[in-house]
Amino acid sequence: MQTGPTQDFIKIEDIKDGVMIMKDKSLRGVMIISSLNFALKSPEEQEAIIYQFQNFLNSLDFPCQITMQSRKLNMTGYFEKLKELELKQKNPLLKIQTQEYRNFIEDMVKNESIMSKNFFVTVSFYLNEIIGEKGKRKIIVPLNEENFSRGKSQLFQRMEFVALGLKRCGLQVTFLSSEELIDLFWSLYHPREAETGYYPEIPPDMIQ
Repeated sequence: MQTGPTQDFIKIEDIKDGVMIMKDKSLRGVMIISSLNFALKSPEEQEAIIYQFQNFLNSLDFPCQITMQSRKLNMTGYFEKLKELELKQKNPLLKIQTQEYRNFIEDMVKNESIMSKNFFVTVSFYLNEIIGEKGKRKIIVPLNEENFSRGKSQLFQRMEFVALGLKRCGLQVTFLSSEELIDLFWSLYHPREAETGYYPEIPPDMIQ
């Protein structure tokens, strides 16, 4: 069986203004969500969070997807800073201590898989909803600049609604920019390189 390039398996056609344009011309926006240590909350706080999250889910009248990503923690930047501190250190004793600490952390990461977890919410908008055909996917609405602008505005309104509901649960919400979306999907298809701190150079004309 022959397989094509990775792009053939990705449903994303383009990324523009922090919006993913899918091959079916629908739009997607992605938010990264902070975590919450639910177990450390009091029973009353836990009940309040569950109640708020239930209200949030019941208030949705459009599709969205909640995703958790678990990945080996990338410590490259931290190691580089420690190395830089070690080289700049004038005190010989502190220089040795910094080196020993860096070696200790590097050995610990080598022998133990330290995982990080990221949480994302993806919100969808279909262009046929502009003309009131919310449930009918067969009607084709052209993706011109006017329709993209209108669709993006509607998408961002939905994302703001989702962000407000999640903030009421005590969570922090950040919208991903075009560059962050490119980094995210590159890392999904290149996990080993991402875990070692390698990310591709993104040409300026790709970041819109």
